[in-house]
Amino acid sequence: MILSTHAVTGAVLATLVPNNPVLGFIIGFGSHFVLDAIPHWDYKLKSSRRNKLEPLNNDLIISKDFFKDLLKIGLDAALGLFLSILLLGAIRHYSILIILCGAIGGMAPDFLQFVYFKWRHEPLISLQKFHIWMHAKSSLKNRPVLGIFCQVAVVVLVFVLF
Repeated sequence: MILSTHAVTGAVLATLVPNNPVLGFIIGFGSHFVLDAIPHWDYKLKSSRRNKLEPLNNDLIISKDFFKDLLKIGLDAALGLFLSILLLGAIRHYSILIILCGAIGGMAPDFLQFVYFKWRHEPLISLQKFHIWMHAKSSLKNRPVLGIFCQVAVVVLVFVLF
């Protein structure tokens, strides 16, 4: 899933505990892995180096492409935060703190992947193994229109249900 989807879902779920930002973060963090278990589409990162035989050796190479990817990732995260605040803060009037805790929790596992790529120590090794294990074994990588539609549908469904 893209960060925007993780952010909005984490924020929506965090509003279930409107007086507990720490629990909101934890719920958002946990929702990340549930969403990643659903077959989905992700945008390509040119600085990404994948090792299909040993996914624990995947990496993001810091290069000219990395800074372009960082801009793409930053815009995605910013869109997720903006949508979360718009949908939940402005329309439903939830606390900005709880919204941000859930949204940041929802995106945190992907940010921690980057930390793992650059510092391969515990507890990041175990978290990365879990992240890989939870990730859907099939993908919509070659079907971006369907992949984007499915992520929008997930956000709408979570927003409506919760």
